[in-house]
Amino acid sequence: MRGGGGRGGACGAGWTCYHGALDLFLLDRTTHGRVLHPQPHPPDGRADRPADGHPARGAGEANAGAAKTTTLALRIAESLARNVEPARILALAFTPEARDVLRQRLLDIGVPWDTVNQLDILTIEDLAMRTLAQLEGEALRLTLQPRRLKTHVWRAVDAVAAQYAGRPGSRFAELDLRKSETAVSGYLDTLLRLKARMVLQGEDDDDPVEAAEVAQAPLTDYLVALAYETARLDGEDRAVFRTAFDPTYDLARWLRREPGCAQAFPRYRVVVCDELHDMNEASFVIVEALIRATGAFFTGVGDKHQVIHDQLGASHDYLDFRFRHAFPALRAYPLTTTYRHGPHLTLAIDALMDNRGSSGVPDHTEIRQLHYDTAEDCAQQVVAAIKEWKKDKRRLEQCAVLMRDRHQSIALENALIEAGIAYRVPVMKGYLQREEILFLRGVLAICLGDLRAVPSYEVRTAIVEALAAFAGLEAAAGFEKVKHDIAKEPSLLRGFFQGHLGGDALADAETAFADVMRYLEQVPQDSPAGEVLAEVCRRMDVAAVAKRVYVNPYAASVAARSIDGFVAMAGKSGLGLAAFWKKINAAEVFASRKREKDFIHLDCVADVKGQEFGHVIMPYLEVNEFPNPLMPARTERNLFYVGVSRTRQRLTLISPADTERRSVFLRQMQIAAVAPKADQALRQLENKVTEERAFRLYLSARYEEREEVRQLGAQFDTVRKQWYIESGQDTAPFQRWL
Repeated sequence: MRGGGGRGGACGAGWTCYHGALDLFLLDRTTHGRVLHPQPHPPDGRADRPADGHPARGAGEANAGAAKTTTLALRIAESLARNVEPARILALAFTPEARDVLRQRLLDIGVPWDTVNQLDILTIEDLAMRTLAQLEGEALRLTLQPRRLKTHVWRAVDAVAAQYAGRPGSRFAELDLRKSETAVSGYLDTLLRLKARMVLQGEDDDDPVEAAEVAQAPLTDYLVALAYETARLDGEDRAVFRTAFDPTYDLARWLRREPGCAQAFPRYRVVVCDELHDMNEASFVIVEALIRATGAFFTGVGDKHQVIHDQLGASHDYLDFRFRHAFPALRAYPLTTTYRHGPHLTLAIDALMDNRGSSGVPDHTEIRQLHYDTAEDCAQQVVAAIKEWKKDKRRLEQCAVLMRDRHQSIALENALIEAGIAYRVPVMKGYLQREEILFLRGVLAICLGDLRAVPSYEVRTAIVEALAAFAGLEAAAGFEKVKHDIAKEPSLLRGFFQGHLGGDALADAETAFADVMRYLEQVPQDSPAGEVLAEVCRRMDVAAVAKRVYVNPYAASVAARSIDGFVAMAGKSGLGLAAFWKKINAAEVFASRKREKDFIHLDCVADVKGQEFGHVIMPYLEVNEFPNPLMPARTERNLFYVGVSRTRQRLTLISPADTERRSVFLRQMQIAAVAPKADQALRQLENKVTEERAFRLYLSARYEEREEVRQLGAQFDTVRKQWYIESGQDTAPFQRWL
């Protein structure tokens, strides 16, 4: 990674950059740990250039907690201090979550809010959509739900059958052109991988068999993908429709075909890119073209152990090779020291990942292991761990429960609600607002004739949508208008679904959902909720319906497990339909309250990359849960690494009491075996800190006083998260904080 001309300390323009974690390339330390200040920078905002005259560029690989995102924030702050206009700085990430974390880091290091809002902080997809809109002259519209793509896939299958049926030669004789839900999912998965890797050839390709072999894809899937894309692009530059990732692919394809269109990029002078381990070929084409077209100073960071998006062609090869090959002047700097957690967790992570790193944190990061017998027992263990954290006088907002999959949240959310512990689900929806559970809530609303009990108009609309999706009625004429009419007047719900079930009357309809409707008409309202929902699921065959609705087998399996968990919860509650309906609506009100403090975070591991917490709790660490058998083993290990490396002070791992059921990752961490070495490393760090403290006086300044103490000349220790002044510095201005 290119660190710029500065060496740390005050970056000018009123900002102080806090970088105790960036020893390797942003600051020098004397024997007393003092931060040296940078040499004067050019006043005209020019990016510094090496001897070859090209803009300085760099990429680096780092371990978790090595301040990758903070490094990029500092690079931006340095550029601002060197008079680069905010509008000429671009910060890129690969996910909305990583984008938001980068924005927050800029605020954390002291860049003013108004200035941050003038920067372009985008995902690659954001950049692609903006650029395509400029090139095409109109805003882009996306079709995001995979099930809405099935019709296009079926048409592609028909096109392949028509084109290759009867063609001589055995190469096409065994094409497996199916239209099942599983087949559609396979076609879409292959299509996504081909586009991410940019290996889908044009429709005029002379030998599709050879092209499929080069692309390492089954011939049937390759031909369907080719037909699908031919129809989507309709022989023109503009797409007929787009779904997620298509903007990135379409822009990359355009840049390869017409490199001159890179002139549509704004004239950026500085470009930074986070999470380079998420990069695939399509995004690399865009970033490379952007750098070459603008001549921008580039800085990127990544961690090869955080590659979890293999299905999108993500690979650490871009860190290891591609950037270096594209830009020979690139300089790379490893960041192996973590400043997030202490040696005990660092060495356990090293054992897990077969890695070599070190900790710069002179604290004992606790690793606690708890065990459970049932899912509900695990949820209670989570509640106990949260209460223990609060008892230790720690802030709840610094506590995060990180799951492998969203279906696990049902027992967890119920336990949190019963314990009166508020929680936020920043990315993942709470279980009561997920489509598969909204469907079951819709069933209850029809049975009880009480959709009005759902207070939120938006949730009522979502319930109607979910019912239509599971009943196969999304394409019904005028459905969009009817959906909103029902949300406004809930009494219309039963009549609509009785009148649109494939027959002249409810009695004539032969669909599974019609059978469910007939069943619900006869169910007494005091019937046990668990029994009614279980019967609905049996009659609907919800596992099969989930495959139709969610297309992707993995997503369908998660949805089916969510449904099973919800039905089991209803059964264990022992409540009748009306009482259970009242309970879940009250639970939704509790969960949806907006809180500024005293809440914990509940999320999936995949959605928290780049974030950190004081206490991370990881439940359900068992066989067939984490690692998930449907996913590649290496991806699962990387995902587990992301989860355990998010914490600073405490990590709580909750696994089955039966040792045979425990996740293999717990054994691979070798927690007990590395403890003696970690103890020794901790003592060495503590001795080092003791020596440093002889040259520092730490202050008790609070966060809201940061501007005042900084203006007086204090500096910030990012490891201790505390302000200090150096020995010999005038203490008079700081008396009230000493």
